[in-house]
Amino acid sequence: MSAQPEPALLLSEEEEALRAAVRDLLTDHCDPAGVLTRSESADPHDVPLWKSLAHAMGLAGLLIPEALGGQGATHREVAVVLEELGRAVAPVPYLTSAVVATEALLACGAEDLLAELAAATTVAVLAVGLHVAPGGAVPGVRRENGALHGELTGVADATVADVLLVPADDGGLYAVRAADATVTRQTSLDLTRPVARVSLDGAPGRRLGDTEPAVRRALRAGAGLLASEQLGLADWLLTETVRYLAERKQFNRPVGGFQALKHRLARLWLEVAGLRAAARNAADALATGADTDVAVAVAQAHAARVAVHAAEEALQLHGGIGMTWEHPVHLYLKRAKADSIAYGTAGAHREALAELVDLRAP
Repeated sequence: MSAQPEPALLLSEEEEALRAAVRDLLTDHCDPAGVLTRSESADPHDVPLWKSLAHAMGLAGLLIPEALGGQGATHREVAVVLEELGRAVAPVPYLTSAVVATEALLACGAEDLLAELAAATTVAVLAVGLHVAPGGAVPGVRRENGALHGELTGVADATVADVLLVPADDGGLYAVRAADATVTRQTSLDLTRPVARVSLDGAPGRRLGDTEPAVRRALRAGAGLLASEQLGLADWLLTETVRYLAERKQFNRPVGGFQALKHRLARLWLEVAGLRAAARNAADALATGADTDVAVAVAQAHAARVAVHAAEEALQLHGGIGMTWEHPVHLYLKRAKADSIAYGTAGAHREALAELVDLRAP
């Protein structure tokens, strides 16, 4: 039996160019002050930024085949985009629409909707709670007389969706136009990725395919690529904290020169480096199909702890300024905490990993 190729954890020249292009766009159009201002508004989504990403750069269709108007790229390129979006805590529905909903539609073969997503004329959202893990129980609405009835909660980015992909009790996944549903924003810790309640009262829906394989595929990709977003969060927090400690002075010397703080930063650097390897391995596994379930479980078992720890360290090491609403660290802490339960907790992924490698607890 031939050995499987080693995962490519370093970015290619094309991926580096994509990273630079996305970072330049976010630097110009997604500054921390703007994100803070939007987080206080009725709808924090940055629609102009989404249009630039999705339409002008064509990034909404990265996973969609070229025959349907997409880019025909892989999960590796998507991971590059998500890492940069994480660095900026960008309030756009990229993960939910361009990844999770797209994967569900690819599983169902819904070419018309995929073409709409590739053209950036439609935002689609899988109407499953953000906390649901791959392989977890998926609540569905009731289907009676050809119409859908019921309520689903904790659906991320539903307030900006044009199409909702709704699981029903007959085992089918249905496309429902958002105009035919009642979407009510719920209180969310993460101010940059709002969640909502979706209520259906006799809403028409078009059956796309079976719920189980489509949702499992979608949530697996979401969990695996979420690690890249968490990597971006952690990397920005580490970089900004190092920069701040190099500038901040006490006793006429930079705070970052104190030995105790050097140790904390060195430990955090090692954790972020480990997360980078796990996140890129998950993206590579999703792209190649090699040991995908294991790679995703490993990445998510590790990512939440690192991202949250990076946010906590940044908050503390920024001192008084880090505790203020005006400084963006709190946005990163809230995103990191919300991400820690998105698409399954670290504990759920550890349990899944134990089953996969046959190392169950006694």
